[in-house]
This record gives sequence, C-alpha cells and structure tokens, in this order.
Amino acid sequence: MSGPALHRQRLIDAPEAVLAEVLALNEAVEDRTAPLDPARLNALIARASFAEALLDDDSRVAGFLLGFDGDADHDSANFHWFRDHAKGFAYVDRIVVAPAFQRRRVARQLYAAYAAAARARGLSSMTCEVNRVPPNPESDAFHAALGFRELAQAVPRPGRMVRYLIRPLDGWPDA
Repeated sequence: MSGPALHRQRLIDAPEAVLAEVLALNEAVEDRTAPLDPARLNALIARASFAEALLDDDSRVAGFLLGFDGDADHDSANFHWFRDHAKGFAYVDRIVVAPAFQRRRVARQLYAAYAAAARARGLSSMTCEVNRVPPNPESDAFHAALGFRELAQAVPRPGRMVRYLIRPLDGWPDA
C-alpha cells in the first residue's frame, strides 16, 4: 500500500498550531513515550538532530519524530545507555503517528528521512527503545520489519521494561 501524500515540516519552523497538535498526539500516548509540555517540546526541538512532522494537505499532523545524534546534549536515560554502548548512532527519542494515519507508512517515511539525514552526517546506525512492559507488539513488529535487532533489555523505572534496539543505516529500506 502506498502512503498518503504528505509533506515534511521541520518543527523548529513549525507554526504554533502544528506544535499544539504534536503535544496533543504525544499526550495521547504518554504511557508509551514520555510527557511533554510546551517548554520541554521546545527544548527538545532546539537540541534535536532531527525534529520533523509529516503534514497532510490540510496541515494536520500525520506523525512526528524527534531524534538525537549520539553526541547530542540530551538528558534521556535511554539515550545515555546507547551513548555508553554504541558509537556513531542516531537515536529515536520518540515517534508518534496520529490514529487516522496509522498503517499508512507514516512511521516508515519519518524513519527513512531521519536515516538519510543521519547517513549524510556520517552516522552508522539507528537506535531506539521499545517498551516490553507495558507491551507494545505493534512497535515490536514494525521495528523487526525494518531490521532492528535487540542489544539489551533494561528497567529504566518501576513498571517499565524496555528493549534497546539497533539497526545499521546501510541498506535502509525505502519508505
């Protein structure tokens, strides 16, 4: 199935309405990501290596991705785990796809755009964590289809277990 006709929007240049929608999308899945308020979102965007949304023709946010290169100034414990265990990596801090756009290749498009940008900066791998507790089988299947492999598991906080995943940037699949 081909994906929807979407256009990329850098979040650093995004109108307030787009940022408000990003916050609302994140809030709907905070149990699988992490809370964001406007100040935190703006701080992450300012430090991110990749902060983009995909918008439809009506400027609705189909999805967004925040990513950090391994040498970035980022305070995530999961990011720091990768910093201690990997080199030359691009880290996906969070990716959220709006319910109306799920299973329409939005996440693949965002990952492919970040992978291309990371390769252009000379990085060699993409990293992320996926929840094991609470389980996230859709994300597990998505990352397996992209060729990610597990490096380790960890309990970053009570009630949460994650799988740390990595995938080489060479041979990244098309969106």
